[in-house]
Amino acid sequence: MTQKTIPELFDLSGKTAIVTGGAMGIGYGIVQRLAEAGANVVIADLDEKTGKERAKTLGGKGMFVKTDVSAETDVKHLVDETVKKFGKLDVMVNNAGIFPQKKVTEMDVALWDKIQAVNMRGVFLGCREAARAMTQQGGIIVNIASIDARHPSMVGLAAYDASKHGVWGFTKNFALEVAKQGIRVNAIAPGGIATEGVAKMSEGADKKQMAEQIKAFTAKIPLGRFGEPDDIATTALFLSSDASTYMTGAMVIVDGGVLLT
Repeated sequence: MTQKTIPELFDLSGKTAIVTGGAMGIGYGIVQRLAEAGANVVIADLDEKTGKERAKTLGGKGMFVKTDVSAETDVKHLVDETVKKFGKLDVMVNNAGIFPQKKVTEMDVALWDKIQAVNMRGVFLGCREAARAMTQQGGIIVNIASIDARHPSMVGLAAYDASKHGVWGFTKNFALEVAKQGIRVNAIAPGGIATEGVAKMSEGADKKQMAEQIKAFTAKIPLGRFGEPDDIATTALFLSSDASTYMTGAMVIVDGGVLLT
């Protein structure tokens, strides 16, 4: 087999990707890197205004599809529209997720179900529909898990942690299922990443208390800083490229070393 050059390994020209939760944060960071590598990128999100604005920056190589990842009809529509517009689907990044903080003893069933529906059912639907579209030519699926799939980060995220453990277990088994179809399935486990979603969690909180929590969490990070969306985006680019052709069923931890402590 002829060895590709580094530019060739990361060249996604002619490829089409979907990024769920792609309007902001980690998702938008991934959108930017995949587009920079030459891919057509479909932004799937509930935030229609922001999603459309950011899709416009990609020109004819971008598109926005309003999508509730927990709704089967929405995810089917997303993949159908992508194939209709660009002719195929090569890369699916299941990034959309929510992380409300609530202790189990204070949580109602509705909130539990909502977290599982978005974080787990959304990944299941995204993987299933992507694989169906990729059956003929193969493809790549990247699921965004969390370091909480390996170790809890704080009290109040039990439902979130359960969903991310599920994403990791599902990723491994699904990778085994579709390997012979030429579909690779991997996961990324981000640590603390500075995003709009994290900032929103702190709204209404005591500023002094929040500053102390951030300082304490940062002190646990061996590399001494929170991650940026691009730290995850470049990892997603690697997993979406020919630089990772012998990887499937793996989880790449991107946490600044937190799990070492």
